[in-house]
Amino acid sequence: MTTLEQINEFIDSQPIAIVGVSRNPKKFGYTAFKELKEKGMNIIPVNPLADEIMGEKSYQSVKMLPPEVKSIIVVTKKNVTASVIREAKEKGITKVWIQQMADSKEALDELKDSEINFITGECILMHYKPHSIHKFHASLKKFFGRFPK
Repeated sequence: MTTLEQINEFIDSQPIAIVGVSRNPKKFGYTAFKELKEKGMNIIPVNPLADEIMGEKSYQSVKMLPPEVKSIIVVTKKNVTASVIREAKEKGITKVWIQQMADSKEALDELKDSEINFITGECILMHYKPHSIHKFHASLKKFFGRFPK
């Protein structure tokens, strides 16, 4: 179970790369990147098909990230997540947040015996300066005792 301490450590570990950022404004990866950037997070996009997203240099892969990046948020399709985790392990990434709907059994198996501190089953938008619907979701999770402690 993910703890609030893990979440806070993750958020404090900026810069953070977000893997799977879409150039399509209708996709979650684009929306998450945009919202986190607007809220002031030091966030770096990763998309194998883009050189730039919203005016920010985009990296083609995790292994191409600058050495100061030690944390990633994964918003890829499930069938890609395990390969992202393998790349993160090779790169020396120490913290991974697998966004809801991006997790897979294979990806979680990759993380089991690693030194990586990982978060699953949580939405980054609910934990980083939440507002509107994300703030409401956090309130509901707290009310029902499902918010990380």
